[in-house]
Amino acid sequence: MPCPALPDGFDFTDPDLLHHRVPLPEFAELRQAEPVRWIPQSANVAGFQDEGYWAVTRHADVKYVSTHPELFSSTLNTAIIRFGPHMERDAIDAQRLILLNMDPPEHTRVRQIVQRGFTPRAIRALEKNLHDRAGRIVETALANAGPGGSFDFVTEVASELPLQAIAELIGIPQDDRAKIFDWSNKMIAYDDPEYAITEEIGQEAATEILAYAMNMSADRKQCPAKDIVTTLVAAEDEGNLASDEFGFFVLMLAVAGNETTRNAITHGMHAFLTHPDQWDLYKRERPATAAEEIVRWATPIVAFQRTATQDTELGGKQIRKGDRVGLFYSSANNDPEVFDTPEVFDVDRDPNPHLGFGGGGPHFCLGKSLATLEIDLIFNAIADAMPGVRLAGDPRRLRSAWINGVKELQVGVD
Repeated sequence: MPCPALPDGFDFTDPDLLHHRVPLPEFAELRQAEPVRWIPQSANVAGFQDEGYWAVTRHADVKYVSTHPELFSSTLNTAIIRFGPHMERDAIDAQRLILLNMDPPEHTRVRQIVQRGFTPRAIRALEKNLHDRAGRIVETALANAGPGGSFDFVTEVASELPLQAIAELIGIPQDDRAKIFDWSNKMIAYDDPEYAITEEIGQEAATEILAYAMNMSADRKQCPAKDIVTTLVAAEDEGNLASDEFGFFVLMLAVAGNETTRNAITHGMHAFLTHPDQWDLYKRERPATAAEEIVRWATPIVAFQRTATQDTELGGKQIRKGDRVGLFYSSANNDPEVFDTPEVFDVDRDPNPHLGFGGGGPHFCLGKSLATLEIDLIFNAIADAMPGVRLAGDPRRLRSAWINGVKELQVGVD
């Protein structure tokens, strides 16, 4: 097998890399030549006391790791593959209280409770309100821009529906959604100098969300209401979340339910406007498969990680107990062994077994149905109200180690 032609020191989690592009050519090189490869790092560069991680790039291997939590733990080093270089170990360990960073059986217990909020019935109950909100969001952006004007698609459109969906889901007053937006941005923007966000500021933002959610929990325990918060924290004889557990659930929603869907919508708009044939097809036919292809194409989370719980083998490599293993979803979602012409944006793609919602197993995204609903609703609203939307500038990317994020996307309207 040939050695992959990666430059010395190439690191897929270098935030300067994702600031400019997703490294699809390098992923393709590894999938072909060395699908599981050791990526060395300087000590503590990622907040961990080790010397690097294994990059897992093939679809099949990402799925294998994801579906074997007994071999690959989310708890030992959390699922975040790279923190800031000054991240303290106790701050990393504190994140084990988030569902994303739990292993069974504790993960199983908490997930069984919180998934009450994501049943098909619960999502259907949101659909009418979210449909109306999507229409108002697009109409407001169009009115504010004026004829022949332009606006930032990220702030005016892409960020709004996910925020409002979370607010609708757990009963956050709409007037407070800007707080959630600001706090979630601060939590994940520590790698981007434009925001001047330190790890300390990010931790303060996380504390603000926790306090806000815990107060909601306490209120519902005293005064139950007909909402999901009451269902999660005050359900009798069915198990419930403690106030701090509910707080960490909302903390996860603020990132997993907000940042990821916002970036999927933004990348989707950019893909449509750089593939006008697909935009024409979408406006004409509104294929039900479009949302899944948008998520595959965008892959908002480039990578999460697991940690080996014992010596094992993966992709012909010996993985030692304690080694970190990076699951590169952006690579898996472009694996030609699984997808015909993965480099093509095709809203009719079917089947589409992408890993944009995770690789299966216990951590498969709870909010998949809600996210795809939001994507469908917002693009239907855009196609109805501003079918002539056009690019008015290149996307400005987020500097991040693991998020495929866009800070700004200027679009114009006729």
